[in-house]
Amino acid sequence: MSNDRECRAGIAPDIEAPALPYLPRPPQGSGKKIGLIGCGGIAPYHLRAYLKAGYHVVALCNTTLAKAELMRDEFYPNAAVCTDYRELIARDDIDVLDVATHPIERVAIIEDALRARKHVLSQKPFVLDLHEGERLAALAEANGVLLAVNQNGRWAPHFAYIREAINADLLGEVTAANLSVHWDHNWTADTSFNNLRHLILYDFAIHWFDIVTCFMGDKEPTRVYASAARSAHQRTAPPLLAKVTIEYDDGLASLAFNADTRYGAHDQTIVVGRHGTAMSSGPDLNTQSVTITTDAGRATPVLEGDWFTNGFLGTMSELLCAIEEQRQPYNSARHNLRSASLCFAAIESADTGNPVVPGTVRRITL
Repeated sequence: MSNDRECRAGIAPDIEAPALPYLPRPPQGSGKKIGLIGCGGIAPYHLRAYLKAGYHVVALCNTTLAKAELMRDEFYPNAAVCTDYRELIARDDIDVLDVATHPIERVAIIEDALRARKHVLSQKPFVLDLHEGERLAALAEANGVLLAVNQNGRWAPHFAYIREAINADLLGEVTAANLSVHWDHNWTADTSFNNLRHLILYDFAIHWFDIVTCFMGDKEPTRVYASAARSAHQRTAPPLLAKVTIEYDDGLASLAFNADTRYGAHDQTIVVGRHGTAMSSGPDLNTQSVTITTDAGRATPVLEGDWFTNGFLGTMSELLCAIEEQRQPYNSARHNLRSASLCFAAIESADTGNPVVPGTVRRITL
């Protein structure tokens, strides 16, 4: 009786959350040997995830040897260290190279690795030039190896659960996605990130361009309109405020970023389909509560893990599974170029004030 009253009042009754495969899926075997190129600030998150999963990292490379040694001593004491990435590429016992360098030097490293028939996991954002990205994807295919991108947000628990709800057709055809993030990114003022012209739209928002691409599935975006502005009180040089609208023939997505939110940080995702709505919200990217509301009722799953734990494990695990199963990984370079094209279009739109067709901007400068 209470469920009937709730339905008449427009309140969905609580139901059991469906079991969905949102967690990273481990490979059947874990014998592939990994080499990490680039031991900067993001490297500990990679290595911590690999160590937890029992993956074999046998070599670490960084142009400053002390950084490689620090990562070795903390995570993989038996790993070799070096300053020249070519030493890792030349090793017969390394199957996969995790390339975690900055984008400018990354292309040459990835190309050399692919020519040596090594599988590659590239750091995000993948490339600064779509032509280069397409060329690298084709080179991987020609050499019979896989090239994936570390879009770790795909395995953030809240994003992953919503994605799997869409894949299970719980929401029906998705027509709208609205995502907003309010947080404090002023710490970047004291780092090299302060030199990036579009820090938010490029380095940060690439995760949101990517997850919107996943949510919207096969829908092709037709236009992107974006704007960026400086907050009156921000410390960083690049604009910390940005908004993006992505148009589809039969849908719309919007992204809002306020990286100068010093109090009351909040993150929210709303995805609307013909038969249901998914919502996630919380004070930060790692603390999120998800609800799925359909005709059947409202489900609130209890999710395991957090963005960084699940995300960095997910990207490598998916690549290892794809190697075993002889298929392209979900986070393949070609799929990620769809996300990159949204990012490039948004940056061009913010610079010109005009809407931009995704794919027409082939290259960006930072």
